[in-house]
Amino acid sequence: MSMILSASVVRVRDGLPLSASTDYDQSTGMQECRKYFKMLSKKLSQLPDRCTLKTRQYNINFISSLGVSYMMLCTENYPSVLAFCFLDELQKEFITTYNMMKTNTAVRPYCFIEFDNFIQRTKQRYNNTRSLSTKMNLADMQTEIKLRPPYQITLSELGSANGFAHLSVSEYKGTGKISAAPHQRLEPVTLPGIVSFVLSLLCGALNLIRGFHAIESLLQNEGEDFSYVIAFFLGTAACLYQCYLFVYYTGWRNAKSFLTFGLICLCNMYLYELRNLWQLFFHVTVGAFSTLQIRLRQPQGKSPDYNV
Repeated sequence: MSMILSASVVRVRDGLPLSASTDYDQSTGMQECRKYFKMLSKKLSQLPDRCTLKTRQYNINFISSLGVSYMMLCTENYPSVLAFCFLDELQKEFITTYNMMKTNTAVRPYCFIEFDNFIQRTKQRYNNTRSLSTKMNLADMQTEIKLRPPYQITLSELGSANGFAHLSVSEYKGTGKISAAPHQRLEPVTLPGIVSFVLSLLCGALNLIRGFHAIESLLQNEGEDFSYVIAFFLGTAACLYQCYLFVYYTGWRNAKSFLTFGLICLCNMYLYELRNLWQLFFHVTVGAFSTLQIRLRQPQGKSPDYNV
């Protein structure tokens, strides 16, 4: 008989279980699937937003959105379209019921256990397919799955020493391939980080404008120094690269941020004749602040071993 057996809601950042359906089945197959749930929950931040793991008798499907993952266990013959429609309903209800602040600041496992009531009701509906009245949603989901099928996780990948460190989300979308470069998510953005990002963009824009003015002066006056133009454009590139380092993870990220800050300082030292003291102080301070925020926004660490 095809049916949904259990479901859970897990925070992507660290694998913290937020809610789960009550499960009384203690069979060997179910206990093995619980181990797979735990292993997957530790790797959610490195996985695409829609995946399927097929075991001998069961399938594990999950979707991730806004830092929360919705996972379900079903029998191997349960329709994939119904499975992802079920997860989509859980996602919509959870987002409507709980705001992101609560999910991001939760510290106790299963702190939203009352959501189990909705999971159980929805599970009963989807286990009785004749009572479903979501034909339009099913058609939409079927089209979406055809256009972007879930990534198929294999048991060999799940049990490998490196886990999913080589899975690239960018290559997954539309291809389902595995990349040789690691994909690493950074910690959530903070308000000071947003401020530093905006200020870096502002400094880059100011440097760019002054660079064009320097080119204009150079064309009008042959005696102008072309090196000022280079300094302004280098300052622009440095500010924009700091924005990039803040948003994306790269190798030697901290070292690159310090080198970029050094370039900003050198450019402003060279431009001291064209800027007053307050302008120099503003550009250097923004560069230092952005470097600090890049340093503070580190990759997400290893997930705690929660009993999922």
